[in-house]
Parts: sequence; structure tokens; C-alpha cells
Amino acid sequence: MADLAIGPGYARFILRGGPDAVAVSGPALGFDLPQEPCRAARGENYHALWLGPDEWLVLAPLDQAEILAAALETAMGGNPHAVVEVTARQIAFILTGEDAAEVLNVGCPLDLDIAAFPVGMCTRTILAKAEIVLWRINKATFHLEVWRSFSAYVREILLTGGAREI
Repeated sequence: MADLAIGPGYARFILRGGPDAVAVSGPALGFDLPQEPCRAARGENYHALWLGPDEWLVLAPLDQAEILAAALETAMGGNPHAVVEVTARQIAFILTGEDAAEVLNVGCPLDLDIAAFPVGMCTRTILAKAEIVLWRINKATFHLEVWRSFSAYVREILLTGGAREI
């Protein structure tokens, strides 16, 4: 069985920058940005998901959006970068349970076996015809970032795949 729930309300930022921007972002986040492809990093309040060689999705509690944006801008100084808030664009789903990977595989072509897609891994992929960002939080829990315009569609795919809404 797999349970489907709306994820926590996060402020979301796309952070883009080269090595110099990466080097100075750590103090603002409280941890270093993940440099290994398709990996996530977590701090006390924030999370960062590697989306590309110079791109991360940064998640923060809603009440800390302005604080984080200001801290990142200050930390970046004159380094070329972009910090773009995309909070309104996306919604999170949390899929949990021993069958979560099987439910996702109804529409996701990735091998989600724990050996192939370990805890902490994240990537852009598709679920049926919708682009998602998929992050494995623990062995039986996946965090899906979905554009709001596709959220009803993604929800239906997951329910069709055997998820139970909680």
C-alpha cells in the first residue's frame, strides 16, 4: 500500500550559478549545495535538490522565503547568479509506503529500486505526460514537485496506480 498526501507548504527557489556562487551559498543555506549529480542536501530549515550542473531547487518553510532570498543575495555578492522564486508554480506530493516505487512506476520510466535510486537521490523525470522533480527522502517515501497546472493529472495517475489518498 502507498499513501498520497499534499506535501508541506514550501517556498521554492531556482538557484543558478557557477562554482564561485556555489562556494559562497553555504553560509546562507546552512549547508553546502550538493555537487554530485541527482543528489539532495538537507539542513536544519532548507533543502537543495541538484537539477543540473549549475541549477538547484531550494525549498524553505514559507515563513522564511524572504529571509532566505535576502541571505542568498547577500552571500552571492558580485558572483554571477540567479535566484528566482517559483513558489506559486509548484505543489508537492508525498508518496509513502512499501509500494510507493511500484505506484510511481505506473507512469515513471525510472528504475526506482533502492539500489538504482537510493535515498537522497533526486531528478527531473516524467510521470505519464507530466514533468516532475522526484526526490527519494527515505526507503519508502518520495517527494514529488509538480507544476500546479499538472497537479490534478499527477494525482489521478498516482491514484490509478494504487495510491490511497490520506
